[in-house]
Amino acid sequence: MSRLLRAFILLMVLASCGSREFSAPRNLDNACAILSERPNYARALRATERRWGVPVAVQMATIYQESKFIGNARTPFQYTLGVIPMGRQSSAYGYSQALDGTWREYQVDQRRMGARRDRIDDAADFMGWYMNRSRERNGISLSDARNQYLAYHEGHTGFSRGSYNAKSWLLRIAGTVQDRAVMYDAQLMSCPNRLR
Repeated sequence: MSRLLRAFILLMVLASCGSREFSAPRNLDNACAILSERPNYARALRATERRWGVPVAVQMATIYQESKFIGNARTPFQYTLGVIPMGRQSSAYGYSQALDGTWREYQVDQRRMGARRDRIDDAADFMGWYMNRSRERNGISLSDARNQYLAYHEGHTGFSRGSYNAKSWLLRIAGTVQDRAVMYDAQLMSCPNRLR
């Protein structure tokens, strides 16, 4: 075998060891299909529900809205004059679309400096942590997907000020998050026990 071929095979083996699945599951409208296709999601979401009390359906509906279950999702670039890239709209990244500052706050508070936004278990734990803060600061039930999403989007202070009331588009999206959480919850009831 030639040196070039051996080097290529070694490179491919090493590349496959470090690769991760960032694409979205195939059927985003079926909670059972998502969890069946990605068993690691089921484990992560259940662990967050046990630790923080946030229902799996609420987590899934929020992740759907934020990243469509794409692990390395980023906000789009902004352009000047329609062609000159000026950077991304925000620092939001990963499954949870957590901003840099909020993510660092979570890492410090939870002593999880190695946590990454593109790992489903870390992103789900972050959501549980954040939604519990929304409950503590604003009295939002952990099963209230609509208001949890509004606080998630606007921040705790923005939510308490009612900044979302001036954003009809956001109120509409929060309603769809609530509807999706209800749909996912009904679907989860019929999933095999190993996925619930």
